[in-house]
Amino acid sequence: MKKIYSILIIAIVAASSCQSAKEVEPTVTNIDSPAAEGSQEPNLFTDKAGNVYLSWVEKKEKKAILSFSKLENGQWTSPKKIAEGGNWFLNWADFPSIAVNEDWMAAHWLQKRTESTYDYDVHITTASNSGNNWMESFIPHKDNIAAEHGFVSMMPIDKDRMIATWLDGRFTKGEGHESADGHSMGGGAMTLRAAIFDRTGEILEEWELDNRVCDCCQTSVTMTDNGPVVVYRNRSEEEIRDMSIVRYVNGEWTAPQIINADDWKIAGCPVNGPSVTSSGQNTAVAWFTASGGVPTVKLAISTDAGATFSAPIVVSEKITSGRVDATMLPDQTVLVSYMETKNDAAQIMLAQYNQKGELLQKMEVAKSSSSRSSGFPVLTSNKEDVYVSWTEIGETSMVRTAKVNL
Repeated sequence: MKKIYSILIIAIVAASSCQSAKEVEPTVTNIDSPAAEGSQEPNLFTDKAGNVYLSWVEKKEKKAILSFSKLENGQWTSPKKIAEGGNWFLNWADFPSIAVNEDWMAAHWLQKRTESTYDYDVHITTASNSGNNWMESFIPHKDNIAAEHGFVSMMPIDKDRMIATWLDGRFTKGEGHESADGHSMGGGAMTLRAAIFDRTGEILEEWELDNRVCDCCQTSVTMTDNGPVVVYRNRSEEEIRDMSIVRYVNGEWTAPQIINADDWKIAGCPVNGPSVTSSGQNTAVAWFTASGGVPTVKLAISTDAGATFSAPIVVSEKITSGRVDATMLPDQTVLVSYMETKNDAAQIMLAQYNQKGELLQKMEVAKSSSSRSSGFPVLTSNKEDVYVSWTEIGETSMVRTAKVNL
């Protein structure tokens, strides 16, 4: 049975307009989760037709099981298994995903190739849109090197093809150290790569997009009118780790471009990647930075498919831990989800902005935990409806889902 929680919008002053955000009373309606107790690592995806999908992982008898469900008439359908394995790499920040095209879908997970904890490959599988029969998985990277490959993002680019982008550790093998999220950091640089594949799993094209990136922050991809764009955390020789974007324009990838010079200098990976969303030419990027020692979530908006961006908007600062996601609604407003900690308690927050960068409303979606085991909340939208999923931590973990009525 659904439980409805009314949440009073926080009246705050929008810096860009110097006017108070409008006070309204949206609701968050919990949707019974299709996932079982012990579930974790949720992900959401909305296809071109507006159908919403949820994927998640469960552990049973030393095996990991990746499943998915489709939202129909406000309820999740019975779970369908995508794949399972006893040698998967499972990580709170680097989790499987699902992407759905017009009449087929793809899903990914990470699978160890040796006994080493940090030698694993990206595995992608495809299926018809029913998702009843999944093909044997394929590996999009062809280096055949036992190293880290992960932080995957996938998106359809036309009815027959999808793009996948990932962090590729083929050059990192060597002496190094461990990052904050439990990933290995070797002697060489992590790179950003991408590939286009079809419904049969054939790799049609593959590229290196950036030869030096942050080791363990999520990537994010969106499809604009001009083509796909990928957003990620860069890494300079001086250990400046700011947001970068690459765009596929007229059959070629642009050189990496810094979205905003936060100048965050940090020796290790912060494990806090960006999120990009778009509609036509309008594109928005949300990200976390702690430049100057101040934890901050920022948002930048573009009206030319990511070629240029507005000055960043401060969504939250000082009390935020990041873990952002973003989605754009049909009215071109942007929703950003992120986490804050108040009075030693963590909350999943949601903020809505118009294309001018003016704050429309801000709300708490759910209570959470600042621990790694709570993972990253995920966000998607379907026409005027907004959906959020997260991992609830108690005696056991549990994937939760909710609809936000703005």
